[in-house]
Amino acid sequence: MTSARPVGVVVDTMVISWLLYERPGPVADRYRALIETKTVLLAFQTVMELRYGALRAGWGELRRRQLERRIAELTVVQPDDQMISDCAELRQRCRQIGHPLGDKVHDGDRWIAAAAIRLGLPLVSHDGVFDRAPGLERLTAAPGM
Repeated sequence: MTSARPVGVVVDTMVISWLLYERPGPVADRYRALIETKTVLLAFQTVMELRYGALRAGWGELRRRQLERRIAELTVVQPDDQMISDCAELRQRCRQIGHPLGDKVHDGDRWIAAAAIRLGLPLVSHDGVFDRAPGLERLTAAPGM
C-alpha cells in the first residue's frame, strides 16, 4: 500500500519569505504548522518578488545564491494559457463585485491567486487582499481569520 501524497498549497510572497529565511516568531510558527507536510508551490510572480526584494535590499552574491538554492527546492508554477485565462476572469469577477483584486495595483497578487486557482489548490497568505476572492480558497494564520 502506498501512502497518499501530501496535499499541496500555493504560498504567497510574505509567508514564503518568513519561511525561507527561517525567521523565528509566533506568526511564522503558525504558518509552519498550517503548512505542515504539504507540498509548497510558488507562483512565478512570487519568485520575481523575492528576487526583486533581494536586489532592492542590496544583498550580496552569496546571499542571493542562497535564495536561489531555496527557490530551487520548491516547485515554481509557470503561467500557461489556462492560468492567463483564469487571471483575466478573476480580474473581471473581482471588478464586478468591487473586490480589490480587480484593481490594477494588485496585478501581482492576482497572478499569485490565479496560480492557486489554476491548480485547484489553496493559497496560504497573510494578506487580507485575498479575502473572499471569487474562486479562491485562502488559508491563513492571521488573527481573526
